[in-house]
Amino acid sequence: MSCNTTTKKEKEIEAIPADLKVIRFDKIFFETKPNDLPKIKKEFPFFFPAGNEDAVWLEKMQNPLWRELYTEVQKKFSDFDLYTSQLNTAFKHIKYYFPKAKTPEVYTVISEMDYNNKVIYADSLLIISLEMYLGKEHKFYQFPDYIKQNFEPNQMMPDVVEAFSKKAIKTDAERNFLVAMIHAGKILYLKDMILPEYKDEDKIGYTETQLQWCQENESYMWRYFIENQLLYDDDPKMIPRFVTPAPFSKFYLEIDNESPGKVGAWTGWQIVRSYMKNNEVSLPQLMQTNAKEIFEKSNYKPKK
Repeated sequence: MSCNTTTKKEKEIEAIPADLKVIRFDKIFFETKPNDLPKIKKEFPFFFPAGNEDAVWLEKMQNPLWRELYTEVQKKFSDFDLYTSQLNTAFKHIKYYFPKAKTPEVYTVISEMDYNNKVIYADSLLIISLEMYLGKEHKFYQFPDYIKQNFEPNQMMPDVVEAFSKKAIKTDAERNFLVAMIHAGKILYLKDMILPEYKDEDKIGYTETQLQWCQENESYMWRYFIENQLLYDDDPKMIPRFVTPAPFSKFYLEIDNESPGKVGAWTGWQIVRSYMKNNEVSLPQLMQTNAKEIFEKSNYKPKK
């Protein structure tokens, strides 16, 4: 029964028009002759904010390091058709659940290796920094392993959904650990719905071993959060301890060395999944519901 429902839903999604336009601004910029800079400034004004002299852009165009980075990006992404197809599929899913969402124009760029903003979504624009997806072992990446493990091409779509989530999720008025967990859980649940073919470890940016650790220690982690009365703790340090990317989570116990970062985000995900299983709620409604209500109606019980 549910299999037939899923197939029917996927057919409806497939029929949604989402003819995404991808503009390879990275190629346009680095293949433009310095004399023609005014032309591309006129055509793409949003990439040339006021206050920067032309000398800044001319230096970037001709600097050997930037040129080398451009060469590496072209090696990896000379053919972008696969990613265009994946973007189309993702935005069909987004349109299915959020009919008012605009299909954006997609621009690929080479930026400043800002791993906190690999993808930027702004209503009618989606900007993807391709230098962040060259593969975790790339020689240009001087970052800790826990950060660069997600510099893989298969992280591009999860990052796109995460960028979209900033528009879709209503910010909770309260500020505490439970709110942060469930906010992260909503983002991951969005990935469940918009990227149904993706593995859980790719949605959260874990290795298989890290995901397995969370599954095996779910009840232990939950007991720790409850016994230490952490759910409604509003200490900002709770976020880096358990929710945002980190080399490991900070229980301040021996298990820290084995644990992955973001275990609070993973737990929030399980709470949101439990809530959606036990309540008749649409995806947009979920995004507007506050954390306390989600938690109280989730009937969340960690697997023993």
